[in-house]
Parts: sequence; C-alpha cells; structure tokens
Amino acid sequence: MSKKQPANAPAPAADVPTAALPGRLTAAAALTALEGLALAGLGLYMLFVGIAGDPDSPQQAETGGITLLALAALPLVAARGLRLGRRWSRGPALITQLMALPVAWTLYNTGGAMIAAAVALAVAAVAVGALLVNPTAAEALGIGPGEQAR
Repeated sequence: MSKKQPANAPAPAADVPTAALPGRLTAAAALTALEGLALAGLGLYMLFVGIAGDPDSPQQAETGGITLLALAALPLVAARGLRLGRRWSRGPALITQLMALPVAWTLYNTGGAMIAAAVALAVAAVAVGALLVNPTAAEALGIGPGEQAR
C-alpha cells in the first residue's frame, strides 16, 4: 500500500530556484541541451536510414543510431539538471564536453563541410566547459569551498 501525503505538505523543492540561476548556468544548460538534441537527431537519422534506407550495412547503421540515441541521454539529462540547479549535473555536463573535443578533432580531420561542424562543436564544448568552471556557476550549484553538501 502506498502512503499518501497530506494535502498541505510542501512539494519537494529544487536545489536552487530557477530564477536565482546565473545566466552562465542557463547558457551552459542550453548549449548542453543543443548538443544532446544534435546527437539524438543524428541517431534518429541513422536509425531511419538503417531501417528504411539503403545503407552499405543496415545492421551497422541501426546499431550506430541506437548508440547515438543512448549517448544523447547524458547531455540531455545533464542539461535538465543544470537548468534546475542540481549539483550533480555539473559532472555529466563536463564529461560531455570532454568527449566532444576528440569528436570535433576527428570531424576537422575529415575535411570538407565537416570542418564547420568541427569548429562549432569545439567552440560549444570549450564555452560550456568555461561556463561550468566559472566560480559564479559553481556557487549557484553549491560547489566550492565552504558549501554544505546538498
């Protein structure tokens, strides 16, 4: 049997009120969400091509699409956590940026139109990393010396 909370019980609050979040944290959340959405879009495209298209290897396209969809979960969950001011979200967001840099380098070495995608990804990764290690963002998330654990 489940316990019912009284009607007058306060709802669980977020770690930090959204209105109190600094712009740096909001920008980091937006860029991280954009990266996650790009991964999810590419994953859906690969999955669609694997199922309905005519790729060289349908199994490889489908597996790649499913993998990208799974990988898209990390930045999307991290972006949501950053937007809500959750302390735990900084780690996954930073890991996402660190993983994006080698991908940007690989895209850059591919050449052609991928150079623009590589530059955009590298700039976004460095920008989000800088935004997240900024003392203002760290304090807003409750990270730093003298902060109590949340």
